[in-house]
Amino acid sequence: MRIRYIIALCLTVAASLASYAAEPLRLDVSQCREMALKASEQMRGAENSRRIASLETKAATTNYLPKIDAMATGTYMFQDMDMMGATLQMHGMYVAGFQLTQPVYTGGKITAGRSLAKIGERVAAEQQRMTRLDVVADVETAYWNYVSVLGKVALMESYMNLMDTLMSHTELAVEVGMTVRNDLLRVEARRSEIVYQRQKVANGANLCRMALCEAIGVDYDTEIIPLDSDASGAPSPADVLDATPADRPELRLLEEQVEAKRQMVKLTRGDFLPTVGLSVGYNWYGNIKLNTVVEVAPEMYVPYSQSFNDKLGMAMIAVKVPLFHWGEGVRKVQKAKLEVENARLELERNSRLLNLETRQAEINVEDGFSMISSATLALEQAAENLRVTTERHRERVCPLTDLLDAQAQWQQASANLIEARAQYRIYLVAYLKATARL
Repeated sequence: MRIRYIIALCLTVAASLASYAAEPLRLDVSQCREMALKASEQMRGAENSRRIASLETKAATTNYLPKIDAMATGTYMFQDMDMMGATLQMHGMYVAGFQLTQPVYTGGKITAGRSLAKIGERVAAEQQRMTRLDVVADVETAYWNYVSVLGKVALMESYMNLMDTLMSHTELAVEVGMTVRNDLLRVEARRSEIVYQRQKVANGANLCRMALCEAIGVDYDTEIIPLDSDASGAPSPADVLDATPADRPELRLLEEQVEAKRQMVKLTRGDFLPTVGLSVGYNWYGNIKLNTVVEVAPEMYVPYSQSFNDKLGMAMIAVKVPLFHWGEGVRKVQKAKLEVENARLELERNSRLLNLETRQAEINVEDGFSMISSATLALEQAAENLRVTTERHRERVCPLTDLLDAQAQWQQASANLIEARAQYRIYLVAYLKATARL
C-alpha cells in the first residue's frame, strides 16, 4: 500500500509539473523585447566584444609606463677554458638581475596606439547598440505578425459561425420548400472554402508563433498568448516623425572609421621618426673561478685561485634616428592619408543612403497610417452592406449570391484592417530602428 501511495504521489506531482510547464505565456510587446535581449546570443557576443575592447584600451595605456623584467641564468661548463695560462672554471656560474625600460619618445606611436584602442572601444559599443536594435526590431516584428495572424484566425472563426448560421437557415428553407437545393450547394461550397482558408491561417499562426518563440528564446512548443488583442492604438505619424538618422550606429561606425584612419597616419609616421628609450638594470653574478699559478720567488711557483662574486648596476639610453630609407616613409604616409580620404568619401556616400532609408521609412509610416484609414472606411461600408443584404435576404428580396458576396466582402475588409494595423506597427518599428530610437 505504501508503494502504491508513493507511485500515485509521484504521478500526481509529474502531472502537476507537466501542466505547469504547458501553461501558456501571456506576454506584451515590452516583455517580449526584454526576453529577446536576455536570450540573444548576439547580445552576449556583443557584450563580450565590448569588454575585450575595454581590456585592449587598458593594455595600450600600459605602454606609457616603465616595464620591469627580471632574469636569471645558470651555466655549467664541463670543460675549463684556457686563458693565457690560466684556467677559467664555470661549474655552476649564475647571473641574475632586473631591468627597467622606459620609453621616452616613440614618435607618437604610443599615443596613436592608445587612440586606436579607444576608437575600438567606441566601435564595440556602437556594434553592441546596433545588435540591440536588430534584436528588438526582429522580436517586435515577429510579435505584431503573430498578433495579426491570430486576429485573422479569430476572424475566420467568426466567418465560420456566420456561415454555419446561414447554412442552418438554408437547410431549413430547403426542407419547407422556401428555396431550392442549389442554394444549399452554394452555401456548402463556400463553407468548404472557408474551412480551407481557416486551416491555412491556423498554419500561418503556428509558424508565426514558432518564430516568436525563437526570438524570445523559449521552446518551440510553448503556447504564447499576446496581451495586445490587436495592433490598434499605435501612435500617429505626427507623434513619431521628428528625428534624423544622425544617431544611427552605422553612421557612428563610419565616423569612427575615419578617425581610425587618421590615427593610422600618425602611427605610420611614427615608424620613421626618432625614438629614445631609457634602460636601468642591476645584476648579480658569481661562482666563477680563475685557477692559475703565480711566481712568489725566482723559479718558485705556487697555485692561485680566485672566485668572482659581485654585483653590477648600469644605466643606458638608446637613440634611434632613421636617416635614409629611399623615401619609404613619405610614400607610406601618403598612402595612409589617401585611405583617410577614402574613408571620408565612404562616410559621405553612406550618410546619403542612410538619409534615403530614413525618408523611405517615413513614407512607409505615413502610407501605413493612411491604409488604416482606408481599411477602416472599407470595413464600415462592408459591414453596412452586409447588414442591409442580410435584412433583404431574410425578407426574400435579394438572392443568396448577394448575401454570400456581402459576407465575403466583409471578411476581406476585416482582414485588410487587421493586416493594415499590424503593417503600420511594423513600419513604426522599422522607422524607430532607422532613427536609432528602439
